Amino acid sequence: MLTTPYRPGAPNWLDLTSPDTADSVAFYTGVFDWTYASAGPEAGGYGFFRQDGRTVAALGPFTESHARPAWTVYFRTLDADRTTDLVRQAGGRVRFTPFNVFTSGRMAGYTDPTGADFAVWQPHDVHGLDTVTEPGSLCWTECYSVDAEAAKAFYRTVFAWQEQDVPIGEALYTVLTPPGGGTADAHGGIVQLGPEQTAAGTSSHWLPYFEVADVDARLAAAERLGATVRIPATDVHGVGRLGRLVDPHGAVFAVITSPPPGT
Repeated sequence: MLTTPYRPGAPNWLDLTSPDTADSVAFYTGVFDWTYASAGPEAGGYGFFRQDGRTVAALGPFTESHARPAWTVYFRTLDADRTTDLVRQAGGRVRFTPFNVFTSGRMAGYTDPTGADFAVWQPHDVHGLDTVTEPGSLCWTECYSVDAEAAKAFYRTVFAWQEQDVPIGEALYTVLTPPGGGTADAHGGIVQLGPEQTAAGTSSHWLPYFEVADVDARLAAAERLGATVRIPATDVHGVGRLGRLVDPHGAVFAVITSPPPGT
């Protein structure tokens, strides 16, 4: 389970890149019980989604050439420069080198060898998202990869993640845990994309899951606001009830109602 005392290697930030930030604000505040606050004119259009005054995600305009609408998952690092070296050594691509964000922290962005974009956040004044796992906040992350074994080897080198293969239906699912963590600290998974998915144009990517109280209601609200439901509300034994969406600009995300602890 993702918690805010973020272990090194755990997801600790999440932001959306959008070609129309005002439209994205209207969409996501309509889907979730979020408000939005700009980070100020010096932040270049960046701002924060909040729930009950606590930051649950962020939003910004395109800053890179050939950018596409997408949610980017950030993982905690103690040293962004060292992580950048490890990414290069493991065969990843550095999209942007480490830089300081005022006094908040230090960040860098990468693409893994299979094509999935991600980033790191080295905390200074801002440790990460204010809340996770609660309804309306990030609770899980998944890497869908055209080569899951190559992705596992890459992230094992960069973050020293622990892996555990668990059966879900007829497939094996690789659960990821930060180094030194136990089962309760699992924060995500890696999934092999199937041939039908790649033939349809799906490429490697990281997918954020938001915890919600009612998956069906959130899917309906998102669809009314222009989203496409890619996977309708589905019950997965031992996982919960979930659905997957594409927002009006093309960014993919998922919602889930997790089972109560101990069930």
